[in-house]
Amino acid sequence: MNPSATSALEQGTWPRCKSCGSGRLLRQFEHGEVVCSDCGVVNEDHLIDHGQDWRSFDQESETKKARTGAPASVMLPDKGLSTTIGWRDADHYGHAVPGHSRSQFYRLRRLQRRMRTVSSNERNLSQALGEVDRLSSALGLPKSVRATAAITYRRAVSNNLVRGRTIEGVAAACVYSAVRQSNLPRTLTEVAVHTRMDRADLGRLYRFVARELCMRTFPTNPQDYVKRLAVDLKLSSRTEKQALLLLGDVMGNQLVSGCGPTGVAAATVYIAGMLTGERRTQKQIAGVAHVTEVTIRGRYKAIKDRLALDLPAC
Repeated sequence: MNPSATSALEQGTWPRCKSCGSGRLLRQFEHGEVVCSDCGVVNEDHLIDHGQDWRSFDQESETKKARTGAPASVMLPDKGLSTTIGWRDADHYGHAVPGHSRSQFYRLRRLQRRMRTVSSNERNLSQALGEVDRLSSALGLPKSVRATAAITYRRAVSNNLVRGRTIEGVAAACVYSAVRQSNLPRTLTEVAVHTRMDRADLGRLYRFVARELCMRTFPTNPQDYVKRLAVDLKLSSRTEKQALLLLGDVMGNQLVSGCGPTGVAAATVYIAGMLTGERRTQKQIAGVAHVTEVTIRGRYKAIKDRLALDLPAC
């Protein structure tokens, strides 16, 4: 079979039928042929089937017949490309290992654990990636964000940014940078709560990592925090829509210049709740948004005066 024709076939750009010119060609992998559905002419034969050569009817049989392992993952120090001696004292067929061989298996497992982390970088990654996974689980981050944080930490290790700094701190900074790159509504305070670092120290370390790795991050959008606050406070879609409309007027009048996005979002949600009758106290909103009540009152007064809203004094 012509190699160029094979690549065209795999990309779905197979030419028309050689006999009738029809474009309705069918790929029959069971016969290894490309057949025209209109005239029945076999355009090509000896077609290569890149699929599996076995059939499975349930998950158990698919697992037993599969001859490949798990895909490579950046969340593992060796990316999952190494083998592991199982913890069960049984062989491949499920038969129990004799008693005189169990001590040998124990020594083999111990030697393998030591050999998998020979260099200092591998030991560092083994501890740091576990911390990245723990912190991401505490924040409820998806797998894509965890992978971004793991890649960022690997870049930090290759650039010798971890030397002289705590692994937990650099891992937290990488998680926060992944959050910023993915435009997820997570604040620096929320990340610092799940670590043993101060918010100011974590922010300083994040700026250092971002500067050394030449990472481009953009300011967070208050609209993302509005959606999250509405969910956490159990507000209706009507109140959320009102808060987003109010936030559009606020941003159009340059009221958010120099203000934190969480404080502005908290104030707009507070005002929207008053307008729709789903009022939440400043203490409730401050606890969810991780800001102070003084911040909410200050943003509330500025928005109320600039937009001339008929609202009671705070």
